[in-house]
Amino acid sequence: MKRHLLIDLSSLPEEGKALSGELPKEIFDLPEDDAKPVGPLKYELWAQRFGSEILLTGSLSAAFEFTCVRTLHPFIQSIHLENVAVSLEIEREGEIDVTDALREEVLINFPLDPRCEDGDVPQKCEIDSRYLSVDKPAEDGLPTPPRAESNDRWSALDILKDLKDPT
Repeated sequence: MKRHLLIDLSSLPEEGKALSGELPKEIFDLPEDDAKPVGPLKYELWAQRFGSEILLTGSLSAAFEFTCVRTLHPFIQSIHLENVAVSLEIEREGEIDVTDALREEVLINFPLDPRCEDGDVPQKCEIDSRYLSVDKPAEDGLPTPPRAESNDRWSALDILKDLKDPT
């Protein structure tokens, strides 16, 4: 498996060229507390040069392990991108590395709030009711957070509204 996707501009036909393959999951290089790639980045692209830029169109896909925002359980979700269009400026002749551009295209399509119900194998995605103690009846035995009758932090400001500007 190639570590980078390099396109040799000198051998790229004017009408373009089909590219397909996989890049290793290590290209994502995500922080430890973020999603974890569980498979390679798969690509099927058409590369074509237009003057001083190269246009890549096609599809990308990669699988990741996310943590559900509701249940805090890990789950696998694949990011499938059809009809991707990535344009890169050609800074110099020779080979151009498009790996980072493909990586970025996948990363910007991460779910904002990953939920296990949207995973490749959908799971029941409900908050465990044991963790919802607010507004529960007292007889359920769960502690209820204290509620102040008046908020003392704001009572000091109430005094200020009675003060008038002496001028």
